[in-house]
Amino acid sequence: MNKSTGITQEDIKKYNRRLWKLLIGGMVFFAIFIVLIGFGVFGDIPSFRAIEHPKSNEATEVISEDGKVLGTYFVKNRSNVNYSQISPNVINALIATEDVRYRSHSGIDFKRTFTIFAYALMGKKQGGSTITQQLALNLFSEEGRQKNYLKRIIQKFQEWVIAVKLERNYTKEEIITMYLNTVDFGNQAYGIKSAARVYYNTTPDKLTVPQAAVLVGIQRGITRYSPTRNPERALTRRNTVMALMVKADLLTAQEFEAVKDKPLDLHFNAATTNDGIAPYFRSVLKSEVKKILEERSITKNGVPYDLDRDGLKITTTINYDMQVYAEEAQKEYMKILQKQFTNSWKGRNPFKGMELQIEQGVKRSDRYKSLKLEGKSDEEIKQDFNTPSRLTIFTWKGNIDTLMKPIDSVKYYKLLLRNAMMAMDPKTGYIKAWVGGINFEHFKYDQVKMGTRQVGSTAKPFTYTVAIENGMSPCLTVPNVPVTISNPGSPDWTPRSSGTLPGSITLQKALAYSQNYIAAYLMQQVGPTAVANEIKKMGITSDVPIVPSISLGSFDASIYDMVGAYGVFANKGAWTQPTYILKIEDKNGVILYDSKPVIKVILNEEVAYVMTRMLRGVITGGTGYRLIGKYGINAPTGGKTGTTQNNSDGWFMSITPDLVAGVWTGCEDRAFHFTSTRDGEGANSALPIYAGFMKRVYANPSLKISKADFEAPKSGVSIVYDCNQYLPPEQTTPELDKKLGF
Repeated sequence: MNKSTGITQEDIKKYNRRLWKLLIGGMVFFAIFIVLIGFGVFGDIPSFRAIEHPKSNEATEVISEDGKVLGTYFVKNRSNVNYSQISPNVINALIATEDVRYRSHSGIDFKRTFTIFAYALMGKKQGGSTITQQLALNLFSEEGRQKNYLKRIIQKFQEWVIAVKLERNYTKEEIITMYLNTVDFGNQAYGIKSAARVYYNTTPDKLTVPQAAVLVGIQRGITRYSPTRNPERALTRRNTVMALMVKADLLTAQEFEAVKDKPLDLHFNAATTNDGIAPYFRSVLKSEVKKILEERSITKNGVPYDLDRDGLKITTTINYDMQVYAEEAQKEYMKILQKQFTNSWKGRNPFKGMELQIEQGVKRSDRYKSLKLEGKSDEEIKQDFNTPSRLTIFTWKGNIDTLMKPIDSVKYYKLLLRNAMMAMDPKTGYIKAWVGGINFEHFKYDQVKMGTRQVGSTAKPFTYTVAIENGMSPCLTVPNVPVTISNPGSPDWTPRSSGTLPGSITLQKALAYSQNYIAAYLMQQVGPTAVANEIKKMGITSDVPIVPSISLGSFDASIYDMVGAYGVFANKGAWTQPTYILKIEDKNGVILYDSKPVIKVILNEEVAYVMTRMLRGVITGGTGYRLIGKYGINAPTGGKTGTTQNNSDGWFMSITPDLVAGVWTGCEDRAFHFTSTRDGEGANSALPIYAGFMKRVYANPSLKISKADFEAPKSGVSIVYDCNQYLPPEQTTPELDKKLGF
């Protein structure tokens, strides 16, 4: 017995037994508690299968034929990368900052966990979650970190259980890669790949030490350390991360000193689904992919794929450089053309007699639809449209925030020219470039495949093709005089013509100078049924009425169909279905779909070759001559300009052995148009965009677009086609020289 305290040896043994019972009981209770958590008593715990296949919202990537990302579909802008695709700088920065013993623990860093209490006693905060635990939270907690203290304690233990499971199923490299693929970096950048692109316009493997430190530093507080919102804090946090790397022997002191005073040097590009190139193409593609997966019953264990969440990879036929060139060529010339259009209306009222069109424009607007949903009356809506408001307006100089009556914005957009273009390899049908409109943010409607417009004189080669098939020669001479064709059930048809060449001319020259009377003469010889059938065989899917006026292009068609049809001439008479999807893969690389070419022989090879010579005549001595004379495109090219009634639509179709292209320009509403043919004809409103595109294409030898001429059939050509008509305009007639602007 201790005389001073009165405690006997027996008492000490009893206290020790109680203490051990309490300790062992606590351990048993804790073990049972952990087991209950593992069984999901306190909330769902992911199954072994879920651990093996963690679910995360992963962006679907749209990839060019040359392996570059065109853009993504996402709810969260996340795209995954492999460990080998991440710079060691990122790995080192993350370990030094978040989990310095990451490589040695088994999911839970008990040493770090127990030091939390010591830090708490000193009034300091320290995170106790390992990288594996943070991954568990990111992958399997849809609600994120709990705010309620008791719930957070349970959640923390759930993280322990999941973290241990993760460590048993994955290597350290796989876990840190999953973490970096799932973490939120702010500004709609989820995962290191998106973060590298959004903040630095680079890929994860190229991130430098300072860049990696900035991105890892964001994890301490997405808003507080955001380099876009709080650049000074982000800079300080970056240097703290690099200092921690030095402390962990993952960066030398000399390396730290060399970079600590450098600026953030962001190359920021905010992430939206509109980001990237080819937005119109990607919009059409998304609908097409959904349709393919649905029609072929391609599912994920019976559940339809979600393009915004399931991380598919869609490899397309689009060539990245060609797409950029097409978009650049459009932007470059449309600024000029819009000025021409605006100047042509100076001193005139373009809205005279257009009340119906303006009213239709109002009713199609998002503003009108929103006001209707709010229950506003027609009178209230009219008042709203006549009250100045703050509006963001598209211009070719960029978006402008201005005070404007909504009704005036409707009128403004009615006079804004639209434009679209597509280019395709005629041999494979692979679409290389797709520009569906002038600005996807403001104008969502795709004009390549979804929209149709009257094709005008670009339809004339179809009638000429039927004539050649029926034994006529390009060198046949025909009087260039008015022709009247009887039209059963309708009045007789006599086409109008401007810029008529006098006397008798060859078919070659008639096509080169787009002579309406000769096209009508050929229609009279072969009949509208044969021509309409030929047009449909060549891939035009829109309605083609069996009437004589289709010889002058009175029907509507899409650029998509027209490029496919012209591909028949360039591809020796074979129609190859325009294709833009190569394959669709799931996020694990399993191929869900790959395309098969659809090829149909439409024309005799000899007829197709003769048509290429006639279309070349349009460029070497006809309405398309400015491609050579003004823009210097001297490579063998065939083409056809097209201008519709009142100059509402301007077209240019072009063929080379390696590329077929179509360009269209016009206002949204056909009632609004150029005031003169000089400005509105396809040679001025569409051809220059093609020229700008091809200049860039030919300047890039890596694209391997040949400047060779079309190959003649190996069996020879029995049709007489060399009529010596390949003469520049200045050697023809003064009237046409003036018309063509030379």
